[in-house]
Amino acid sequence: MTAEQPVPDVRTPRAPLGSSPQHLLATLLGEYLDPAAADLPSAAVIAMLREFGVTEPSARAALSRLVKRGLIAARGDTRPPVYHLTPEAVARHRSRMRHFLTFGAQPPRWTGDWVLVSYSIPSSGQAARHAVRRALTGLGFVGLYDSVWIRPGVDAAPVRAELAALLHPVAGARWSVLHARFDEEAGPHGPAAAYDLTGLAAGYAAFVARFAPLRAAARRGAVDPGTALVARTSAMDSWRRFADTDPDLPAHLLPQPWPRRQARETFLDIHSGLGALARARLIEVTAPHWPDAARWITHFDAPADPARPEPAGGPRGVARHTG
Repeated sequence: MTAEQPVPDVRTPRAPLGSSPQHLLATLLGEYLDPAAADLPSAAVIAMLREFGVTEPSARAALSRLVKRGLIAARGDTRPPVYHLTPEAVARHRSRMRHFLTFGAQPPRWTGDWVLVSYSIPSSGQAARHAVRRALTGLGFVGLYDSVWIRPGVDAAPVRAELAALLHPVAGARWSVLHARFDEEAGPHGPAAAYDLTGLAAGYAAFVARFAPLRAAARRGAVDPGTALVARTSAMDSWRRFADTDPDLPAHLLPQPWPRRQARETFLDIHSGLGALARARLIEVTAPHWPDAARWITHFDAPADPARPEPAGGPRGVARHTG
């Protein structure tokens, strides 16, 4: 199994694209503004979000929330305010982009190892039970049986820490974290049965069908910059959900044919083919408020080496980092 390199904790918003301007802004900053040294005027942010139908008050509220979450910080006390990405946010963004752009590139290195969690919480601990389920889901676990959760791999440290924090204060709660192997891994009582692989496959197929026209247009060079920015962001938002929820099981545990490769190729054709156009549109709409826009705005791309995606940079030519 592959894993992201640890980075400093930054609380990133989790709401889906379209319903949360702060999530949209975090997505745009992560994709198009890599260096922490860049000074980003608030007026440029407002213009950026206007491309997605976000009003000025909502844009300002998104800025304020990202400051509270530690993704951006104000540069001094200037009026109107100027912001910059925090170093922690840059590290987080690069790690996340590496995850999104390399996910599905190669089959997982499979050892047959699973981390298994079992817990018992008294009936009075209903709130703790819900908190544990949310935490386990966030860590990539899935329920195998009642109060028995699993995830592929061997790294048990995060779940041990999470369970200790959540359940140590709960009187009568017990929990165990184990390393397991299944005798009948691919059978009806094996770990794959805990996943909705049919639903996941349907999601990949729907992604391919939804973005097929855009992929074809991108290949023909028939997408204008304004459309490229919005459509590329939508494709990234949809793809990242797969990258965050697909357990990346080995082929012998998956239904065949498995549609992820076609979905990944669709995503990369759009993401790579529209990157320069989307960057150009961002520069166009922010430059009236931000003369240095072309110097700092970049975009990520998936290079020939899938293990090293990095900002594609621009005229500035120094924004090539791998994190």
